[in-house]
Amino acid sequence: MLLWIVGFSLLGSVGAVAGAALFLFFPEGIRKVLVPCLVSYATGTLLGAAFLGMIPAGLKLAPAFAVTSTVLAGMVLFFVLEKLVLWRHCHESECEVHSRAAGPLILIGDAFHNFVDGVVITAAFLTSIPLGIAASLAVIAHEIPQEVGDFAILLDNGYAPRKALVLNTLSAATTLPGALLSYFWLAETREAVPYILGISAASFIYIAAADLIPGLHRQVTAAASLRQLALLLAGIGTIAIFHHGG
Repeated sequence: MLLWIVGFSLLGSVGAVAGAALFLFFPEGIRKVLVPCLVSYATGTLLGAAFLGMIPAGLKLAPAFAVTSTVLAGMVLFFVLEKLVLWRHCHESECEVHSRAAGPLILIGDAFHNFVDGVVITAAFLTSIPLGIAASLAVIAHEIPQEVGDFAILLDNGYAPRKALVLNTLSAATTLPGALLSYFWLAETREAVPYILGISAASFIYIAAADLIPGLHRQVTAAASLRQLALLLAGIGTIAIFHHGG
C-alpha cells in the first residue's frame, strides 16, 4: 500500500510539473488550444472523484450528516483560504489575483495545496486501491493545467525558465511529505479517514466549481462548448472506470 501511495504521490506532483514543463516548449498557439482542453478534462475528473468516489466512500464509514457537514465546512474553509490568497488556481497570466501576487506567494500557496494533495491520495488509498487511483488521476489532471499557468506567471514576473522549473518542482514536492505523514497518522487513526475524504471532496468540488468552470464559460462558441462537455464527461468517465469494482 505504501508503494502505491509513494508512486502516485510522485506522479501527482513532480510528474505534473514535468508534464506542465513540456507544454512550455509548444508554440503559444498550440498551448492556447491544449490548456483549455486540459482544464475541461480536469474539471470532470475532480467532480467524478468527489461525487463518485470520495463522498460515497465516506458515507460508508461515518454517518451521512457528519460526512456532508464536513464537505460543507471544507467548502467554506477553501473560500476563506482563497480570499487570503493562500490557495489560488488561476490558469491565466492575466488573472486579477495572480497579477498582484509575487512569485514567492504563488509558490507558498502551491506548496500548501500540494501537501494537501498528498493527504488526499493517502486517505483515498487507505479506503481502497481503485479510489486511490481515481483520486490520484484527478490530482494529476488538475495539477498539470495549474502548473502550466504558474509557470507562465513566474516567467512573466522575471524568473528564468530554469529557476521557475526548479522552484515549481520544490513546491510540488510537498505532496510526498503530506502523503507519508498522513499515512502513518491515518493508519493509526482510521476513524479520521471519512472526514479527510470529506475535506478532500470539498477541495475538488471547490476547485472545479469556483475556478475551473468559470474559466470554461469564457469560451461561448458552440464548438468550444461541445468540446468542453465531451472532455468533462471523459474526465468523469475515466474516474468511473477506475472506481468501478472498488
